[in-house]
Amino acid sequence: MTAVKQMSNFDVNKIREDFPVLTQTVNGKPLVYLDNAASSQVSNLVIERGSKYLAEEHSNVHRGVHYLSQLATNEYEKARENVRKFINAKESKECIFVRGCTEGINLVANSYGRKFINEGDEIIISAMEHHSNIVPWQMIAEERGAKIRVIPINENGELVLDEYENLLNERTKIVAVAHVSNSLGTVNPIKEMIATAHKFGVPVCIDGAQAVPHLRVDVQDLDADFYAFSGHKMFAPTGSGVIYGKKEWLDKMPPYQGGGSMIRVVTFEKTTYAGLPEKFEAGTPAIASQIGLGAAIDYLNSIDLDAAFAYEHELLEYATEKLSNIEGVKIIGTAKEKASVLSFTIENVHPHDIGTILDQQGIAVRAGHHCAQPVMKFFDVPATARASFAFYNTKEEVDKLAEAVQKVIEVFA
Repeated sequence: MTAVKQMSNFDVNKIREDFPVLTQTVNGKPLVYLDNAASSQVSNLVIERGSKYLAEEHSNVHRGVHYLSQLATNEYEKARENVRKFINAKESKECIFVRGCTEGINLVANSYGRKFINEGDEIIISAMEHHSNIVPWQMIAEERGAKIRVIPINENGELVLDEYENLLNERTKIVAVAHVSNSLGTVNPIKEMIATAHKFGVPVCIDGAQAVPHLRVDVQDLDADFYAFSGHKMFAPTGSGVIYGKKEWLDKMPPYQGGGSMIRVVTFEKTTYAGLPEKFEAGTPAIASQIGLGAAIDYLNSIDLDAAFAYEHELLEYATEKLSNIEGVKIIGTAKEKASVLSFTIENVHPHDIGTILDQQGIAVRAGHHCAQPVMKFFDVPATARASFAFYNTKEEVDKLAEAVQKVIEVFA
């Protein structure tokens, strides 16, 4: 792999000024934050927007005629419209606010599953899925008497697409697959996979948690039926997220939860439900978090996002080259198309020890199975260390990572 130069039209140092957490020290060392696949950091814009809401606008939404309630409702719905534009949904009511990607997938698994999945039906997932795109489907399959079918992966961490097409048949009721693998960084050919499923009349639910912060996502261009993502991985507060669904599907699906806000009329004999998106948003939502998600999108729209994504990809290539040149280091996941994630092992060193020593150097990585135990089993490793990048990371930080990995090897030599 050839050396990669930093893009001249992307000023990462200016970007870093927008993220106050990056200025602190950890264990006496400047923080090198490389755990973005778990949670990314938030900008001053998001922090200030959240503070303004709590200080000046805090009230419940959709249920008050007074000024503050109307104000909070307007800001909450502005955030939904921000989401719609960002992913190019046709209508804002197709964007259901949830606490994160996990809740979004659970919503689809339960609501779609109980309506459309029956005994003998099949659900297709892939061998690289996060647990949040495995367990909900297992639960609904067990409840409904359906069967889980699994798309295999190869040694590079890529889906075997020929096998995928062979799995589709008249019993298939839904395909659930990640856009980008959280443990391998593999970018799956989602548009092609959706088109293949649609030939069989099968809808597709996409786990987009690792894609939306790193790629341009256009749900209409993808022709996605459902697309879930979390705010906290795209520079927004925790407790924010979205499940996009085509209106034609959402209209057919029953509510996921019951309670306030999702009803039209309640009697002891019968309840009638509200329309979209309220039908799927029972109770008081995470108002501040979702307004923060809207602010995070404002921030992303304020920068040259295409340049940021390109810079981030070059950073990943640079890091891959640096670590690949260290004897004893093995990269887990070598797909041709990757984003953000660099998982690795060091010979005769447990990943938890890697993570501990890196932390002593001020470097934050994730060590473990990354909620993807089937992936670890496939590659015959107990866990990996995972460095995951955002556009505020630098080549200098990658160099520090490489130096710290050398130190790990020296400690265990």
